[in-house]
Amino acid sequence: MTDNPLLAPWTTPFGVPPFDLIRAEHFPDAFEAGMAAHAAEVQAIAAATTPPSFRNTVEALERSGRVLDRVKSVFFNLVSSQATEALQAVERDFAPKLARHRSEVVLNPGLFARVTAVLSRRAELDLDPDQDRLLVRLHAGLLRAGAGLNQAGRARMTEIAARLATLHTQFGQNVLQDETAWQMELAESELAGLPGFARDAAREAARERGVDGWVITLSRSSVEPFLTFSTDRALRRRAWEAWVARGTGPARDNAPLVKEILALRRERARLLGFADFADWRLADNMARQPAAAEALLREVWAPARRRAEAERAELEALAGHPIEAWDWRHYAERARRDRHAVDETLTKPYFPLEGMLRAIFDTAGRLFGVRFVERTDIPLYHPDVRAFDMQDGEGAHCGLFLLDSFARPAKRSGAWMSSYRVAETLDGPVTPIVVNNNNIAKSDPALLSFDEARTLFHEFGHALHGLLSTARYPSQSGTAVLADFVEFPSQVLEHWLEVPAILRAHARHHESGEPLPEDLLARILAARQAGQGFATVEFVSSALIDLALHTHPDPQSLDLAAFETAFLAEIGMPEAIGLRHRPPHFQHLFAGGGYAAGYYAYMWAEVLDADAFEAFEEAGDPFDPALAARLKAVFEAGDTQDPMGLYVAFRGREPQVGALLRNRGLVGA
Repeated sequence: MTDNPLLAPWTTPFGVPPFDLIRAEHFPDAFEAGMAAHAAEVQAIAAATTPPSFRNTVEALERSGRVLDRVKSVFFNLVSSQATEALQAVERDFAPKLARHRSEVVLNPGLFARVTAVLSRRAELDLDPDQDRLLVRLHAGLLRAGAGLNQAGRARMTEIAARLATLHTQFGQNVLQDETAWQMELAESELAGLPGFARDAAREAARERGVDGWVITLSRSSVEPFLTFSTDRALRRRAWEAWVARGTGPARDNAPLVKEILALRRERARLLGFADFADWRLADNMARQPAAAEALLREVWAPARRRAEAERAELEALAGHPIEAWDWRHYAERARRDRHAVDETLTKPYFPLEGMLRAIFDTAGRLFGVRFVERTDIPLYHPDVRAFDMQDGEGAHCGLFLLDSFARPAKRSGAWMSSYRVAETLDGPVTPIVVNNNNIAKSDPALLSFDEARTLFHEFGHALHGLLSTARYPSQSGTAVLADFVEFPSQVLEHWLEVPAILRAHARHHESGEPLPEDLLARILAARQAGQGFATVEFVSSALIDLALHTHPDPQSLDLAAFETAFLAEIGMPEAIGLRHRPPHFQHLFAGGGYAAGYYAYMWAEVLDADAFEAFEEAGDPFDPALAARLKAVFEAGDTQDPMGLYVAFRGREPQVGALLRNRGLVGA
């Protein structure tokens, strides 16, 4: 028996991690024990003298590493949501060790030989479709990791992986420290233009930071409302310049890290026979090649840019002066208010967090036949976190949903979904434990902008992708799909926020309980395409620079700032719109590798999600039972089937780009 709670049996409800017992000092020993156990398991598979079979090789590999997976899931979730100095120190120490360990697993020659032997007998194995896909993709994944290289090549791949892990960790910690360190203290006289909810959030941020007064932070939920509503142009400029400067300061300059990351990724791709990192990455995606991803982005870019220029002219007429980057959100909100009689001060009272939680749970219930029951008897890692038991129509437990809603110091910015445990049925049913993180400004009550409510739906779509999974094997479970398909379930769920029946039922005034007035509902829906030129340009430019960086022939020679300036000039970036993510703080790309050369995936998935929701519109029912059942099959499948095949089974045909342009109001722009 061990006194380390990460290694001891968990007797908590649903097997949730015993957060109340776990400390930072528990992780080093747990990581070492997990890596040792995993290495022994893999070596036993690789060195087995029995003839290789699907069961003793592929399924055995699926069963390996359980202890390490459990420790990793707890650690990396915690270090993202409450990055104490002690946890960050462990991360810096173990990130390269874990990367080296993974390389030693996937580059094990004996393991590769046995998987290859099983693959050679694929036709005679009588495998189920999910097993066949698992075998083929396992072998392809080992090849993509470098298992087919000679000894020197495999050794270099291991060194690259370890170094990248260190660089990714340092990059992310630098951005987090910049976001945590900066604050703009405001006197009451400097709150001009800020509505009550923004003042309340600034007061709460000040309280959290031990300041008497009001504070604006670099959390998106703090800085964006300030840029939208503050009438003090000089303060808006100060906040904007701090926001876009993350990762560029002399103490935490991420530019050298970006260059080295890009160079190492390119070297790794070249070792594997690919032209560059983007070529390597997209070979295992729906897009297949960078040219296809760029073609989609360019197709959307032209009308979006034209629309953005028209928007700028409108805003400058309203402002009476040239629009700068720190002005755009402010005057766009004024223009939306003038044109549609809608602004956040009117809408936010009808979008309390509690009401929007009821909305996402109701949507899931109507579409997929599940319900969510809050549990208060589960140990959690922070007082803000809530737990919900997902149950089927018979009341049986299907998964646990954790919700961490609010921004706080030491929590990374943005919104994301991840898992503490994935669903599987390999050795009996294992239910998932999934967490959604958002960064809503904390206030009482928490009132959401329409965009924040959309993000809540988006991340819940990811959560449902994990919670509904029926995959047999853990490596095929939930969101473990091709990188440019993973955003489809999340983005398609966003559409139900705009379903009038959902808004009528759940958008209710936080004080009176009165439903959203019908005229305001109509104005909200009429205004949903307002500002789409700005929004699309902001996104597509970031996706294009991602591809440009990852196809650069000599990353080490880059002057990153000069490259960014030249790139924006080349694509014709409208003045006064900044990149949504500048390279020095583009965490999707450089705090990890998950979206590297793959940021385009959000737009690729939008082709699918816009086309998919049009099917419900064509049916005349956003909860059409037959369509909902086919959509549920997509959520359940994980990586057990080809994603385009899944989509065609749902829609009856391949997706069409026109739906995206219609959804964004860019047709004819």
